[in-house]
Amino acid sequence: MQISAYLTFTGNCREAMHFYQQCLGGELSIQTVGESPHFMKMPKAMRNAILHATLINESLILMASDMVPEIGLVSGNAISLMLDCSSEAQIKQCYLDLSTGGTQTHPIQYSYWGSLFGDLIDKYGNHWLLQYQGS
Repeated sequence: MQISAYLTFTGNCREAMHFYQQCLGGELSIQTVGESPHFMKMPKAMRNAILHATLINESLILMASDMVPEIGLVSGNAISLMLDCSSEAQIKQCYLDLSTGGTQTHPIQYSYWGSLFGDLIDKYGNHWLLQYQGS
């Protein structure tokens, strides 16, 4: 089994996913509502909204959409995105890139459990935990 993160945005999914691609690398695929078979059932104003986006880089899979449920988007701190990095250089670069325009809440430092660890809130309000276990 594997679990993947699925983010929901309110109209800026394309922008966010391009930002994440710049920070994390990988292949990005995006499908708009207008490109789906059901586009005629959706309001014309939603045709450019992102129905589904996927960013894949090796084992990293990040998915997203602009499809907000009727109750609206409820942001909170209940979900974090955990990024296990493969080197000290990678964790430092990802931390710097992902925190651009956001908030560095816990700088990268060695933790009591022996790994490099830090967390941040990106400019889209998503909470990221980054760690590198070392070799």
